[in-house]
Formats: sequence, structure tokens, C-alpha cells
Amino acid sequence: MAKVTLTPTQTPTLFLEAENITPDVFAGKSAAEIAALHAFIGKTTVTLGEYFTIEGAGGETAADTTIVINGDVSRVKYIGMKMTAGEVIVNGSADMYVGGWMSGGKITVNGDIDAFAGLGMTGGELIVNGNAGNYLGAAYRGDWRGMQGGEIRVSGNAGSDVGTFMRGGTIIVGGNIDVHVGTHMEGGTIIVKGDAKTRVGGQMVKGTIYVYGDIDVMMPGFQYRNDVDLEVDGEEGHFALYEGDMGERHSKRKGEVIYGQLYMKY
Repeated sequence: MAKVTLTPTQTPTLFLEAENITPDVFAGKSAAEIAALHAFIGKTTVTLGEYFTIEGAGGETAADTTIVINGDVSRVKYIGMKMTAGEVIVNGSADMYVGGWMSGGKITVNGDIDAFAGLGMTGGELIVNGNAGNYLGAAYRGDWRGMQGGEIRVSGNAGSDVGTFMRGGTIIVGGNIDVHVGTHMEGGTIIVKGDAKTRVGGQMVKGTIYVYGDIDVMMPGFQYRNDVDLEVDGEEGHFALYEGDMGERHSKRKGEVIYGQLYMKY
């Protein structure tokens, strides 16, 4: 697999919007051609070569292309946006919209990421070996289509509004999570291996949420059903099952009402 290495040479004064940093765009291009690709700082058009040294060349296709970013890009947005294949490795922290609307491939961030990562994601894999910001795997503001497929795995903590309008896929948070988990959730799975704050599963109609730690305040629209033994993410555990949100309209399957499911681990 061909490898392109980007090393930051300066920190943007504002934020660098670099949606061209994807295997799909880099495929078939030389280092000089990649350096000439445009990016934006506010209304100003710049090139990637003004902010990165670039070594290597893209493969024949996106699937044959790996991008390695060596350094802090916590002021660079849209890395891996809409990527369909290939791999991106960030050896540092990154800004907003990492993997937004991605449908395939793999992104690994060996640091923290800011808000809206995995926005509207339909496939692929996003691994964060640090903490994640707000609206992870959520919908774009004003839209109702959150994450629909793929997997997001965060080793640390995550912010608020994770999985808002989520419709499919899996989000796994190894640490704690802030308020509004799975709001308006219509499918998919969220696993929180630490503690959660209030409003977990608010207005959800389908999907599954697992919380291994404590929930500060349980939503009143969830009703306890029974205790169950389950295997979740390769681990066996004893869980209390709650269903809800009872305040929402729920569809039926074979005459039975379908509720969102919230499991709390003992």
C-alpha cells in the first residue's frame, strides 16, 4: 500500500479546513500534486503545501492509499471527510469533523479529537486513542440522519450529544460521557464503559445503549423490565434492562411495540 506522510510546518492562525486530506483525493497523485491541493482558512484559499511537508505518493486507488500525519493538527478540520476506502493515521490530536460522512476505510487518531467526528458516518472505522468532543456520530445540525453504519471506538472520554439522531452502526466509549446520549436515536448501538450524566436515551425510539457505570439521573420515560446476562463487546456481564422512551411514538413489529433498550451493568 502506498503511503503519503504529512508533517505540519506551521500552526494556522485560524483553523485550516482541509477536506482534501483523504485517500480518495490523494489516490493517483504525486507529492507535488498533493501539495498543490487547496484548503481554506476562513475565506482565504491556501494549499496543503503551505502547511505541511509532503512525502510519498498516493496509490492507484483510495484503497491502496495510506495517509500518515505526524504532528499536532488540532487546528485542522475535516480530515478524512467523505472517505470511502484506504487509511488515515494521525499521530497527534485533530480538530472538528474527523471522518465526517465517511463510508469506508479506517481512521486512527493517536490523540484527542474535537466535535462532530464521524458525523453522518455510514461505514468504515474511526479509532480515537484519546478523548472525543461533542456530537460524536451525530447528525449535522438541522438534519435528522446521524451515524448510520460503521464503528467509532474512543479509548477515553466523550462529550455531550453523542449519537444524536443515530440510525445505525456502533459507538464505543471507554471512559465517561457527558449529557444527551442517543437523543432521538432510531437504531444502532452505543456502549459507554464509564459513567454517564443525565438524559441518556432521551426521545429515542429504537436502538440499544449500554452503560457500564452510573447514570446521574435516569430519564423518567424508561421502565425497568428484567435482569439479563449478555456478552457486549467481547465481555460478559449482568445488566438491568430498561425500555423507552415511553413518551415517544413507537412503531410495531408483528403486533409488538418496538422500544429503545437501555442496559445498565451491575
